[in-house]
Amino acid sequence: MSESAKWYVIHTYSGYENKVAQTIMKVVENRKLHDLIEEVQVPTEMVMEMNEKNQMREVERKIFPGYVLVKMILTDDSWYVVRNTRGCTGFVGPGSKPVPLTDKEAAALGVDADKKPASVEVNYKTGDKVKITSGPMEGIVGEVESVDTENMTVNVKVSMFGRDTTASFDITMVAASDEY
Repeated sequence: MSESAKWYVIHTYSGYENKVAQTIMKVVENRKLHDLIEEVQVPTEMVMEMNEKNQMREVERKIFPGYVLVKMILTDDSWYVVRNTRGCTGFVGPGSKPVPLTDKEAAALGVDADKKPASVEVNYKTGDKVKITSGPMEGIVGEVESVDTENMTVNVKVSMFGRDTTASFDITMVAASDEY
């Protein structure tokens, strides 16, 4: 039955994303609807930002504020559970008619854990110099401290404001560099 489950996008009040996701999962547990609603996600990313003391820190930020992703089989019961969740304003789609994400869209959002990206070539190792190619630290060169191919992350030591700081990046955000 899970092969017909699709990802849908739910619109929520701003700031209610986590509450909506928790409430939906609680209803799924209580009503034993695991076969209809499989997964609920609030897509987030880790970004570096400056705090009041001019120190860089890593914070979690919502990628799509006001939206929650739900993997479910669309039935009257699953629609009712989602639509009647406090803080949820409806499904994304024409006339609030739920339209599932395509497999390509779901993969681009990185929500389908079953579908690991095809092998990503990592042409650097611990101790190598790399350049950050996207995100808020784009263009900064640092030194690889560790590579985790299973979780698709790399820890890079970068120098900011005269201090060395380690930041974690997705493998696809980093490329080998010849700068020193």
